[in-house]
Amino acid sequence: MNGEARRQALLTHLQQANGPVSGSALAELLHVSRQVIVQDIALLKASQHTILSTSTGYLIHGSSDRRRVFKVKHSTEEIGDELRTIIDAGGWIVDVFVRHKMYGEIRADLSLRSRGDVEDFVEQLRQGRVQPLKQLTDDFHYHTVGADSEMTLDRIQKELQRKGYLSE
Repeated sequence: MNGEARRQALLTHLQQANGPVSGSALAELLHVSRQVIVQDIALLKASQHTILSTSTGYLIHGSSDRRRVFKVKHSTEEIGDELRTIIDAGGWIVDVFVRHKMYGEIRADLSLRSRGDVEDFVEQLRQGRVQPLKQLTDDFHYHTVGADSEMTLDRIQKELQRKGYLSE
């Protein structure tokens, strides 16, 4: 299989996947090394394909997805509840970002699509492997949230507001 055909197969597989797919799994599927997959992903991104690189693999969103940015504020102890609220209402967390006065916008892809993803993320926080970006901005931060409909995004917004996480 030549490079162009391999990249098309890679795109097709990511579009049909229900969640992130690891580079190793893609390499095995396409009978190439993981490094070839990394290079192919870079080429696809350079040609305007929206592929997220997450800690659990690569992800491409369908064109029917809806997204909304929520500005939130809460304690570090409430991170898990905030993220589970979004998941339980039918959405997923695309990323987190802050707007820092000195450094500008700092963004991190999260791609949290299930309670299991949230629990893994929260466990990393508990173990001190990562620090939340919100610590840079007095707990204020933003999440890009994805869902399959505007109605689901409205439901997420209402739940975040009900719990006091939404910020003006």
